Amino acid sequence: MPPMGPRGMGGGPNRDGRYSAKSKPKDMKRAIERLLMYIGEDKKKVFLAIACVLISAGANLAGTYMLKPIINGLGETGISAEERIGDLLLGLAVMAAIYLIGVAATFIQSRTMIRVSQNTLRRIRDDLFARLQKLSVRYFDTNSAGDIMSRFTNDVDNIGQMFDSTLLQMFSGTLTLVGSMVLMFITNVPLALVTLLLTPLMAKVGGTIASHTRKYFSKQQAALGEVNGYIEEIITGQKVVKVFNHEEKVKSEFDGLNKKLRGIQAKANFLGGIMGPCMNATSQVSYTITAFIGSVLAFFTRLGRIGTGGFAALDVGGLTVFVNYSKQFARPINEIANQVNVIMSALAGAERVFAVMDEEPEAAHDTNKVKLENVKGDVVIDDVTFGYDPGKIILKNISVYAHPGQKIAFVGSTGAGKTTITNLLTRFYDIDSGKITIDGIDIRDADRESLRENIAMVLQDTHLFTGTVMENIRYGRLDATDEEVKQAAMTSCAHMFIKNMPDGYDTMLTGDGSNLSQGQRQLLNIARAALSKAPILILDEATSSVDTMTEQHINRGMDALMENRTTFVIAHRLSTIRNADAIMVLENGEIIERGTHEELLAQRGRYYELYTGIKELD
Repeated sequence: MPPMGPRGMGGGPNRDGRYSAKSKPKDMKRAIERLLMYIGEDKKKVFLAIACVLISAGANLAGTYMLKPIINGLGETGISAEERIGDLLLGLAVMAAIYLIGVAATFIQSRTMIRVSQNTLRRIRDDLFARLQKLSVRYFDTNSAGDIMSRFTNDVDNIGQMFDSTLLQMFSGTLTLVGSMVLMFITNVPLALVTLLLTPLMAKVGGTIASHTRKYFSKQQAALGEVNGYIEEIITGQKVVKVFNHEEKVKSEFDGLNKKLRGIQAKANFLGGIMGPCMNATSQVSYTITAFIGSVLAFFTRLGRIGTGGFAALDVGGLTVFVNYSKQFARPINEIANQVNVIMSALAGAERVFAVMDEEPEAAHDTNKVKLENVKGDVVIDDVTFGYDPGKIILKNISVYAHPGQKIAFVGSTGAGKTTITNLLTRFYDIDSGKITIDGIDIRDADRESLRENIAMVLQDTHLFTGTVMENIRYGRLDATDEEVKQAAMTSCAHMFIKNMPDGYDTMLTGDGSNLSQGQRQLLNIARAALSKAPILILDEATSSVDTMTEQHINRGMDALMENRTTFVIAHRLSTIRNADAIMVLENGEIIERGTHEELLAQRGRYYELYTGIKELD
């Protein structure tokens, strides 16, 4: 079997070092560009949301500016109290109308952006899932299932959280920032310059904190993947944990991973949390200085020491408006700062998602490859050498041939390379040297999908999908009729127990067929293979997980299943392969004996020792 990655370490460094818990986002700009490409598929909705942001930002700025004539109007002389009240009410009504328009625009923008966000996440999940279907078995052998799941859940959810509000908040904040600055210069140039000079202080504080926050949020995503991978592994192997009384051991290991995640999350959230207060503090300093200088200018303008037409002149209404714009000028910076944790998590998650999408796919179709048709099942494995890792050879100069309809068995200790041969035959992995041909065609020159259409497999580890018994068997050939499905079940001796189930073939299976025995699950797996019309059959210790009585049922069905098919059998129970046309005995990746059952017994070698019980398989 191919080597697995470190247990529960899906977020840690894998074999080629693609991603580790200590890595930082490698290309944030590229991640943002790719996210924007996904959003761009909803251009009309995005433009509508942007238009609403423009209206909302403009309404907020205009509404604030209305304070100047309203306040100054209250201090005007030479008009009656009734006129003053009338002007006040009119000004307040206009201000209310402006703000209502802004509220309506914000509502439409929020609803629209939520739709854009959900559409974008759907496309990302679709593309991510589609890419997984194209990846080689090697990828799944070397990456934790929990960490892969984390890309679909935690990472995509973080992207969605950013899409829902953060992007438009940043755009709105930029508009407010620019608009406030322009209106501040229109209101009073000296005060605007003071505010502008204090801005680098806020930017320096935010930038310093953000640089540290980005690093810890990237680590947090990887540590979360490790925890998810470990949980998934322990839940799957819960029976093993309990039978060996390792509950305390796995609790201790999980506690270590959980503490690591807690430590990283605490640092990431602390830095993200202090961003807002720090930015608020610096903005309050800016606000206080601006208010003080503005009050002095307004005071001297009131005394007439500053001419009302001068660029430094400031009336009470102008001061009120300016300090409000000063607050609005700082608010976008604060909002962006407060969203740093969301942005950093989303970008770290996006890079993890895109890292999967960028994995080299396993080409199923290739116009330059040969499509295998009318395969007879003449298989030749010629001088094949292979290793899962460079420098570590698993198979050494293996040569095997099988004529159509023959049954070839492989026997050997664990790790001898039996399953590896079948992995190469199906091109789950490609050989390092040598050649494998089917009907004279090198499988490296064959279209992968057509190759696998001609090979059926029954593995030791069964897997059933959520669905009916009928649907699970039909997985072997989706266009099979109900009668063909039932015939396949009869061939595998599964029909008897199926018809005794509550709903027969319409019985729903969930949890990988948890309501069935191991033997029953294997019988359904064999029925699935029986339904396939593939001329080549691989049985990887198919009966090792069933009892002797069930094995007898399976063996009767196997004879019918293997009829007219080229069959490769990996056997643990030697009694099941006595009628094989040839038996290959493997040790350390080499064939040390070959022949029929009788011939190998006559040699009185390794096979003889195993069959007679002198020695046992490791």
